[in-house]
Amino acid sequence: QVQLVESGGGLVQPGGSLRLSCAASGTIFSITYMAWYRQAPGKQRELVARIFSGGRTNYADSVKGRCTISRDNAKNTVYLQMNSLKPEDTAVYYCNIVVPAVGGFWGQGAQVTVSS
Repeated sequence: QVQLVESGGGLVQPGGSLRLSCAASGTIFSITYMAWYRQAPGKQRELVARIFSGGRTNYADSVKGRCTISRDNAKNTVYLQMNSLKPEDTAVYYCNIVVPAVGGFWGQGAQVTVSS
């Protein structure tokens, strides 16, 4: 079984920054990719950013240039650095990992609120 523990959410003013972290534990031999999704009230969950085992990344258009996803393979940890935050970035952010031949796992979610 794989567990994901997220941290780093909170309240920030528009234009501010936050860094989310997600540490994966359990029996993990390899990871296809690690990703961050978000879900705002009344909206569907959407992909924010994803990083593959080889380092390739992709981002939602809405966060390109403002967010950076990175990972520490030794720690099975993924980070999301968010800068120039906007009120529309307010959402619950979920960590997701995909393990080959096993499937996907989700974190418990971290609330990010951007408000003055």
